[in-house]
Amino acid sequence: MISLIAVLQKISVIIPTRNRVASLMALLNSLAQAQAPQRAETEIIVVDNGSTDATAAVLRQLSADFKPYPLRVLCQPLLGKSHALNMALADSAGDLLVIFDDDVTVEPHCLIHHVDAHRNSDYAAVQGRILPGVDPAGRGAEFDRLGEYNIPLIDYGPEGCEIRGLTGTNMSFTRELVEKVGYFDTRLGPGAAGFSEDSEFSSRIRKAGLKIGYTPRAIVYHELNPNRYGSSYHRQIEYRKGISRSIYRNDSIVFNVVPNLLANCFRLALYRSLGWRQKAYRTEGRISKCLGYVAGKWRRSRTS
Repeated sequence: MISLIAVLQKISVIIPTRNRVASLMALLNSLAQAQAPQRAETEIIVVDNGSTDATAAVLRQLSADFKPYPLRVLCQPLLGKSHALNMALADSAGDLLVIFDDDVTVEPHCLIHHVDAHRNSDYAAVQGRILPGVDPAGRGAEFDRLGEYNIPLIDYGPEGCEIRGLTGTNMSFTRELVEKVGYFDTRLGPGAAGFSEDSEFSSRIRKAGLKIGYTPRAIVYHELNPNRYGSSYHRQIEYRKGISRSIYRNDSIVFNVVPNLLANCFRLALYRSLGWRQKAYRTEGRISKCLGYVAGKWRRSRTS
């Protein structure tokens, strides 16, 4: 079992980023206002994953006098979120590793609640809550359109609980976990296959007999990007998730994938006929994921 982290001495906050300088600035501004966990030194590590915008210049300026936490900047020229995360994991000193995507902002007590979730449980990894933020014009989300924003929303209710998997937008885990299960799979994630680096990482955590928990109190707000809205983008995302899944899973196409595909095609026709828009929207995504999985397996069979 992973040892209790009640005696943790250092926290490393890791942020991989690429070409999102405005979003990154919003995140860093929110971290500058976040309350520090007690009895633990905190550092922030930003990994610039080959940005071609103003990210590098902005980070050089910020790192000199960023407060209240020391800010370190790493440059990872190998494109891919997993490459960036692995560089930071190797370079960081934290007993607890907290990872945020670069397009969120944190609630002021977010870091404290990540630490508390580990100190008060035997979880090796913790998932925080992900709620919708605002769009560039400052408009908030409409409740009846939440699925159409195509952001990772995580809200398992008001109480902490054990869960099966992590969503990398807002998560934390112990150093001992990394030593036991290893780094992220560089074949997966943004900049590579597109997605699922967190899902594959979670599967290794479970196989190692370790627990993943959820805390509703460690909250981040995910920005709303109009370029990501709608069913077309949703289908693209789910298709790429299917391709990513085909890399690390071996689901039977005949006995699993195709039956799921046919069942979801039937459901889609039913939901559309009944006018159930949100259910139809989600089912379109499941169909696209199945198709992506089949395409991914076929491509690898052609090159093997």
